[in-house]
Amino acid sequence: MSEARKILVFGASGLIGRFVTDDLRARGFEVIGIARRYSSSQKATALDLEMPVMSMDTGELTRLIANHKIDLVVNCVGVLQDGPGSDTSAVHRDFVERLLRAIRESGRMIRLIQISIPGSVHEDRTAFSQTKREAERLIAVFGAPYTILRPGFVIAPSAYGGSAMLRALAALPIDLPATECATPFQPVAVEDIAATIAWLAARDAGDTAADGVIWDLMQPQPVRLGGVIAQFRRALGTADMPRLTLPAFLLELGGKAGDLANLIGWTPPMRGTAISELRRGVTGNPKPWLLATGIVPKTLAQMVGPRAGTIQDKWFARLFLIKPLMIASLALFWTVSGFISLVVSYDAAAGILRSHGFAPSLVAPVTILTSLMDISIGILIAFRRTSAFGLIAGIVASLGYMLGAAILTPDLWIEPLGALVKTGPAIVLMLVALLTLDNR
Repeated sequence: MSEARKILVFGASGLIGRFVTDDLRARGFEVIGIARRYSSSQKATALDLEMPVMSMDTGELTRLIANHKIDLVVNCVGVLQDGPGSDTSAVHRDFVERLLRAIRESGRMIRLIQISIPGSVHEDRTAFSQTKREAERLIAVFGAPYTILRPGFVIAPSAYGGSAMLRALAALPIDLPATECATPFQPVAVEDIAATIAWLAARDAGDTAADGVIWDLMQPQPVRLGGVIAQFRRALGTADMPRLTLPAFLLELGGKAGDLANLIGWTPPMRGTAISELRRGVTGNPKPWLLATGIVPKTLAQMVGPRAGTIQDKWFARLFLIKPLMIASLALFWTVSGFISLVVSYDAAAGILRSHGFAPSLVAPVTILTSLMDISIGILIAFRRTSAFGLIAGIVASLGYMLGAAILTPDLWIEPLGALVKTGPAIVLMLVALLTLDNR
C-alpha cells in the first residue's frame, strides 16, 4: 500500500520539509516536493518542483493535487515573522484555507498533515503563533481527514534558525540570562517527525486512529533551554569554557537589530518574535502520540549525537553569529567612507587628486562618482537580495582602487596610516562574507 501512495510535501526546502521529503522517499513513497525555491544542493530529483506557492489559487492547487493523484498532503510551510516577502497571515492561514478547498475540489480522499506549533491559545502572543492556531481551527472545522503535528524544538543534522542559534551560543563564551536558561524547552528529533509522518502515510485517510487528532511531538523527559545548550556544548567540547552572561537588555537589543535586518530582507534567528517564543517555552503532552504510534522518541543526548562535534560543526557554530557582524560592518564601511569623501572631507579627497596631477576638470567628477559608488556598494551589501552583488562589486572596486593607486599614485602605498595596505584584508573579509552568505 505504501509503495502506491503518493505524497505532496509543501515547504520541501525547509528544515523539516527537506528531511521529511528525503526520508519518505527512502522508505519507498513517491513524494512530490514543492517549494518556492531550492538551493542548488537541495533539488535531488525531477519531483522537487519550484512553484510560487503563496500566489497559487485554489484552482492551481486542485490541478496540482489531481494531476499527481495525491493521497496525502504534508504542509510544512511557515514563516517566523512578517517582513518583505513574508506575511504570517498569508502563509499560515490563507494558504491553508486555499489548500483545504483544493483538497475537497480534487474529489480525492486525502489526509492533510499540518505542521504546527505546541502550546495553548491563551499563550499565543505573536502573529506567528496566532496565525498558526487560526490554521488549526480552519482545518478542524473543514471536514477533511487531518492530523495536526505540534513538534517541540526541532533538532536536525542540518542547522537553521533557532537550532543554528543554539549551536552558536554553545560554541562561543557567552550565555543567555538565567531566566531564559530556565525556560522549559522540550526538543524533538527531526527523524521522529519523519517517522510519524511515515506512520500516518501507511494508513488510509479514513483511519480513525489518526483522524482528527492533534499530537505534541517531543521527548517526554522535561528539559530546560539551558540544558539543550549544555548538550551542544558537550558535543562541541566547550563545556568548560569560561563565559559571560548576556544582560537582558542586550538580548532585547539583538531582537531589535534582527527586526531591523528583517525589514531589508534578512531572516536572522534573533528577532522580536523569536525572543517572545523563546521566553514562552516549548512544552506539551507527547503521551497520545507515543501511545498511538508506538514510536520511542530520541532523547536530547541522542538527538545532538554521541559523537564529538566535527571541525565543520565547530566552524559553523563559531561563524554563525560573526556573519551578521561581517555584513553590517562591510555595509557601514562602504557607506560611511563614501559619505565622508562626498560630504565631510570632500576638499581633502579632491586635494589628493589635484596633488597628483589630475586635470582640474576631472577632479570633481571623479571624487563625486567614486564616493557615490562606495555608498551604492554599501547599500547593496546591506540588502539581502542584492548583498552578493554588492560584495562582488566591493571586491572589484577595491582591486580597481589598488591597481589605480599603483599606477597613478604609487606614493599612497607608503603613506603612514597605510590606507591602501588595509584594503587587502577588507577584500578578504568581503570574500569570506560572500562564501558564507547562503542560509541553507
